[in-house]
Amino acid sequence: MPNNDHEVENNFGIRRTWRSAAGEYVRRLRLRNMPLRYQLMLLFLLFAIVPSVGLGLLVNWTVERVVERQVEGHTMQLIGKVNEALNTKMENLQNMTYLIAFEPDVDAFMDEKLAGDGDRLNSNKPFMGKGDAESDQDRLYGMKQTLQGFTTLYPEIAGIVLVNGKGDYVSNDMYPRTAVNLTREEWYKRAAAQPGIFTVLGQPRERNMTTHVRYKEDEIVSVARSITDETTGLVKGAVLIDLKLRSVSQAARNVTLGKSGYVMVTDAAGRSVYKPEHPLIDHIPTNWFAAGESGTFTQVVEGETLLFMYQSSTFTGWRTVGVFPTKDSITEVRQIQFYVVSFVFVVCLFGLSASLWFSRSIAQPIFRLMSYMRRAETGNLSAGRWSDRTDEIGMLGNSFNRMLSQIRQLISLNELRERQKRDAEMRSLQEHIKPHFLYNTLDTIHWMARKEGADGVSDMVAALSRLFRIGLSKGQDYIPLRSELEHIHSYLQIQQTRYRDRLQYTLNVPEEIQGLYVLKLLLQPLVENAIYHGIKGRRGPGHIGIEGKIEHGRLHLTIQDDGAGMSSERLTEMLQLLDMPMESLESSSPEWTGKSYGMLNVQARLRLAFGRDYGITLHSSPGAGTRVTIVHPLMRELPAVVLPPAKREDNQERQ
Repeated sequence: MPNNDHEVENNFGIRRTWRSAAGEYVRRLRLRNMPLRYQLMLLFLLFAIVPSVGLGLLVNWTVERVVERQVEGHTMQLIGKVNEALNTKMENLQNMTYLIAFEPDVDAFMDEKLAGDGDRLNSNKPFMGKGDAESDQDRLYGMKQTLQGFTTLYPEIAGIVLVNGKGDYVSNDMYPRTAVNLTREEWYKRAAAQPGIFTVLGQPRERNMTTHVRYKEDEIVSVARSITDETTGLVKGAVLIDLKLRSVSQAARNVTLGKSGYVMVTDAAGRSVYKPEHPLIDHIPTNWFAAGESGTFTQVVEGETLLFMYQSSTFTGWRTVGVFPTKDSITEVRQIQFYVVSFVFVVCLFGLSASLWFSRSIAQPIFRLMSYMRRAETGNLSAGRWSDRTDEIGMLGNSFNRMLSQIRQLISLNELRERQKRDAEMRSLQEHIKPHFLYNTLDTIHWMARKEGADGVSDMVAALSRLFRIGLSKGQDYIPLRSELEHIHSYLQIQQTRYRDRLQYTLNVPEEIQGLYVLKLLLQPLVENAIYHGIKGRRGPGHIGIEGKIEHGRLHLTIQDDGAGMSSERLTEMLQLLDMPMESLESSSPEWTGKSYGMLNVQARLRLAFGRDYGITLHSSPGAGTRVTIVHPLMRELPAVVLPPAKREDNQERQ
């Protein structure tokens, strides 16, 4: 049987591995984790390509709107021109009806009374008059001549007919097909329904009137106006004019919209008054048109989106409609879009090439510097090869080479110092043998003197033995302050044996601070200077006071003597020497270093161990003595390694 627990554990392990891999992939995708070259490329592309693409989109959007408005405005102007031309033609026909109605013969024809001639009623016979034959013929001839003159003056007129209230008619080219009374015709009823108003009838539908040329219904357009009595306002008859459709199409035929667009004319019911031979749509429903004299709308017809722009005429009631596919309206836009896209493509190509070149020119020296750094990490500190670049990267490379040169120098110097340190340690170990031998010898002399009863010699030898023992301190650099005080006490005890009553001293150090650790041999060189340069140079007995206290978180050890003191010149020179103790020990003349070697030694060791914040302060005046104060850090336990503050900070940065 399989181990299910083991399988579950494996599944969990796979999931954890997949999640960690996915997290690592996402982390690498972050911009700050990308290589510098890719970051620079993205930055250049962001500032070069993105604005260009945005500008292209803005120009494209603006051009579409501007071209669309221009096309719409231009189309509406063309439609308006066609509409004006049609209105002008209809106004001419309207004026023609007025002129016909004002003719005396026509007025007499409209006022003609039916003289009980029943056989003429509903017979649609031409008007013959009821006066004498010669007079009637002249009237009939005059009316026909008038109508013939209008058709001659306006060739686009297919025919004109006058019908009075009895159904009699007069026409030069038109006649009824049947004997039905013409007043019962639909066109006559529509004209009579609007007394004296010019009416555009449109294309005739199943009309009784026809012409000798026999125009088809879709080849003519009819208009009519009823003639009324000026006194009673009653309708006396009507005039019907047939207009050849070619005169209507003449205004719209030559108007083209785009590549395949055209202009068509419809009546108020949406029926086509004029349309081209191969229209995109045969009939436009009236519900497509919005309320108003003009407008624009789009409709999908047989899978193709068509744009309709129309303008209505308040005079004729017709609509002049521009019809064209929407794809034709954006031909110019597509051309502009092509130029915009080409421009954006060129900009993107240039931006990409420039970003590659710039990122490579910036990132490649940095990658070279990284390779030199990795090589330096392996221990190879040879200088890198750099071009003659004078920019920041070139300066950085030159600084890196100088740093490597300084590191090599420091390593060489450090190796030299290490060799010197080992030699010094070897000599120190060898020299330690002598104090051990001397310490053991003094201890033997001490017990021999005590055995012989020479107590003074015994005490002197015992003090000297303690002095060597504490000075040796098992090779340690830091000892308790208590041991340092014991050491200086032994030294002063030896010196007091030599100078007897001329030297007095006091130790005033509180017990609670004697457990602090201090550098070894701090007090002895300073006390020695106080004896040989202070007490020894005065007349009479002298006094040395040693005091210890804690101030501002630091240990202050003061050695005060009442000896000869220093002159102001000597004090100034000493302060200058103490400011740079190591350089003073190496460069000063033997005469000066012999007089102040012990103080400079203590100052140098304090500065090396704890930095410039610690060391010796010196105050002196002639005849008043000298006061030397040691400023030492508080060390409550023995440190493993003590470094100056600058070196400690350097170690922390390396860690």
